[in-house]
Amino acid sequence: MAATGENSGSARSRAVAEVVELVSTLIRFDTSNTGDLATTKGERECAEWVARQLEDAGYTTEYVESGAPGRGNVFARLPGADPSRGALLMHGHLDVVPAQAADWSVHPFSGAVQDGYVWGRGAVDMKDMVGMMLAVARQFKIEGTVPPRDLVFAFLADEENGGKWGSHWLVEHRPDLFDGVTEAVGEVGGFSLTVPRPDGGERRLYLVETAEKGLGWMRLRAKARAGHGSFLHEDNAVTILAAAVARLGTHTFPLVLSDSVAEFLAAVSEESGLEFDPGSPDIEGTLAKLGSISRIIGATLRDTANPTMLNAGYKANVIPQTAEAVVDCRVVPGRQAAFEREVDELIGPDVEREWITKLDSYETTFDGHLVDAMNDAILAHDPQGRTVPYMLSGGTDAKAFAHLGIRCFGFAPLRLPPELDFAALFHGVDERVPVEALEFGTDVLEHFLLHS
Repeated sequence: MAATGENSGSARSRAVAEVVELVSTLIRFDTSNTGDLATTKGERECAEWVARQLEDAGYTTEYVESGAPGRGNVFARLPGADPSRGALLMHGHLDVVPAQAADWSVHPFSGAVQDGYVWGRGAVDMKDMVGMMLAVARQFKIEGTVPPRDLVFAFLADEENGGKWGSHWLVEHRPDLFDGVTEAVGEVGGFSLTVPRPDGGERRLYLVETAEKGLGWMRLRAKARAGHGSFLHEDNAVTILAAAVARLGTHTFPLVLSDSVAEFLAAVSEESGLEFDPGSPDIEGTLAKLGSISRIIGATLRDTANPTMLNAGYKANVIPQTAEAVVDCRVVPGRQAAFEREVDELIGPDVEREWITKLDSYETTFDGHLVDAMNDAILAHDPQGRTVPYMLSGGTDAKAFAHLGIRCFGFAPLRLPPELDFAALFHGVDERVPVEALEFGTDVLEHFLLHS
């Protein structure tokens, strides 16, 4: 049965008309996630506001706190024309990483709309997508639109700390919220990458996330004999740990070309004429020609282990018994066991390691009806566009939903100016999203959901 209520594109839709204000308002909720239950704030207030916007449009919502006070999540379901089909989950997180106002050109929680952008923490990660989802969900309900299949809209807590008090808690304790869901769409995909063509023209590639690296935060610990700082002391926990951290932090893991990355590089090569030879010692140099996105793509070619925290000692003249470090590990699909063996060889037998957080990698194929619907939606609004798969170097709530057997993608469509350093905006200073990109993305998202 065909979807009803589709916007012909001849007039500005209700969703497009309100998306900028919705995103601006979402940003004004300071939902900074510090990783500490005691200091993380704002999720409940933001979630309750989202619920009101949905209820005002006619939805029945469910508000759920995911295992701790204030960790607010909101769910709403829109019945589709064919209840026998699996439901599609559209998910976005409400929390953001903290921001230091003194570093910004505008206040990070102002939601300022100026110079053609909406500014503030979360503008691209990911209150832009949350606003687009909310705008389209409201339009569908108000106008009586019936999508082809059930749509489940989920607005979630705690993604920026790995989802322990968000998606993972919900999957473990409230799997009923995802009954009937077979596919899911979330963040960090659908944005455009403009590449030069050999004929002098350009092509916009829209990157659909079909894979993401495993995410692991690892604690390293060295223990040795404590003593006076003035003595000869060859058995020093700080020295042992520092040497291990240095070996790990400067190590280059082997290049591994997953299916998603191989397909991405093949598409870019076809469009641009650039040759990406996995055997070349300068494949990263070729990637650099793609601009700022090369930082994300380059990180998907191999595992990474970046030391991020060090802690040792309590007085200048005391050699401590224990020294600790935290390492941010991102592992290519299929490499977890080999990665851990390599880490153990690097840190040596005198350093213990444990996982603080360990979330699996994920990869699916770039095919099927949902992928076709994404491509058709892009082409409907950008005839010169092309969707291509890619792997995210980070992680999303998709890691949790995959445990329920749900097939996951990242598709938050944005048509970006070629000169915008989009990668630098994630968790960066002066995070912002173009107004035109939000309006474009809302149109694309509406088309996609009407044909999903």
